[in-house]
Amino acid sequence: MKARLTVLAFLVCVGGLSIGVSAVQQGRATDAKPITLQKIKDNLYLATGGGGNSAVFVTDLGVVIVDTKLPGWGQPLLAKIKTITDKPIATIINTHAHSDHVGGNEAFGTAVEIVAHENTRFTMDKMDAFKGEKVNFLPKLMFKDKMTLGAGKDRIDLYWFGPGHTNGDAWVVFPAARVAHAGDLFASTEPPIIDTINGGSGLAYPDTVANAAAGIKNVDTIITGHSTLRPWKDLSTYADFTHDFRDVVVNGFDHGLSVNEIVDTWTLSPKYAGYTGPPERVKADVEAMVGELSK
Repeated sequence: MKARLTVLAFLVCVGGLSIGVSAVQQGRATDAKPITLQKIKDNLYLATGGGGNSAVFVTDLGVVIVDTKLPGWGQPLLAKIKTITDKPIATIINTHAHSDHVGGNEAFGTAVEIVAHENTRFTMDKMDAFKGEKVNFLPKLMFKDKMTLGAGKDRIDLYWFGPGHTNGDAWVVFPAARVAHAGDLFASTEPPIIDTINGGSGLAYPDTVANAAAGIKNVDTIITGHSTLRPWKDLSTYADFTHDFRDVVVNGFDHGLSVNEIVDTWTLSPKYAGYTGPPERVKADVEAMVGELSK
């Protein structure tokens, strides 16, 4: 009997050690993919790290997440959310179909409602990441122009104003907090990324952003796709920036200039203080718009 108890005690110790090691390994895995939470309002947070900026909105019925980051980053995001609330994840909103915004969907289970613009769902249908059993992590609830989720202080308004970054870019507005998530339609203060393969349009981009600036009311703060929080007035500035950029490309194309010649004619106006123009991004945008104009 004594020998059996000794063996049992040894196994318990080994088991405890294994659990401890596993916990440490999981902790290290999470630490290796750090997520930072920044409180915007009492129940609304900006989550940065691991891809696109995510919004975390704690409602009476559960947590709403806007964008779930790169593949493998959903679990670290979930772990970080658990440090501020024990409420379940109820809803995911994907602003568009790129993997740095939808890659973590599967970490939140199949009971979560996933919402997106209908064009985003059509794009995600074609992605290898959502084949087989992973179809369960595709959006099931879709909208075309506008949709409202929840009510009162938990209300969320979804808008679509046209193509730009992709053809399915959703604007997510939290009216009570006076905050909007712009996704990658306003990712940062530089020329946009235009995904023409998935319906993005450099020619339509300025109008889409301007329509959002005019059509969304009573918002003070923008959650950008990849940069810092910005005041709402900056959206009109970004609309002007993309408009001026487009005009240079259209004018150059109309005068028979090549892509490189158009790139050489564009300069960053001093009126856009704090903006940058990475050469590779400028050229990619000119190529995209010239491609549209050539059709």
